[in-house]
Amino acid sequence: MTRRRPETEGTPAFREVNALLKARHQARIAALQALYEIDCTNHPPGLVAEQRLAEAQLPASAANFTRQLVNGVLKHKQVLDAFIHEHAPEWPVDQMATIDRNVLRIALYEFAIDKRTPVKVAINEAVELAKMFGSDSAPRFVNGVLGTLVERREAIERAVAQSSMGAQP
Repeated sequence: MTRRRPETEGTPAFREVNALLKARHQARIAALQALYEIDCTNHPPGLVAEQRLAEAQLPASAANFTRQLVNGVLKHKQVLDAFIHEHAPEWPVDQMATIDRNVLRIALYEFAIDKRTPVKVAINEAVELAKMFGSDSAPRFVNGVLGTLVERREAIERAVAQSSMGAQP
């Protein structure tokens, strides 16, 4: 028995939205790869991000999304790491697998700081990235940590605001 597609699946609007979602998924992969390299090597972030984008050949909007993720995570890394550590105390952030740490940072940045990605989408994407690049236990770990951090969005927002005020002369 074959599944019948709803009429909307064949429409140009559906195809456009589907292409956008795929491009954003690829953008997250490029951001994860860039953040992984930056974490492991301390190469210049801008250069690393542009190299990953050149390899990925993403549409302009997806490339901009990758840059936004990389720059946002790096800008707010201290706050992100503090909240990750608070909700995964048995795994100090610096001892956590580099992939897991950066998957958590990306998702947390997306739903708690940038706020343009719905929480469920950010968590689902993070779990998918953990499945693709992490260990067998990574998806469950990522889902669990992010699930507890959802409730802390306002605290994260306040911490970001306080760190931004403290950074100004």
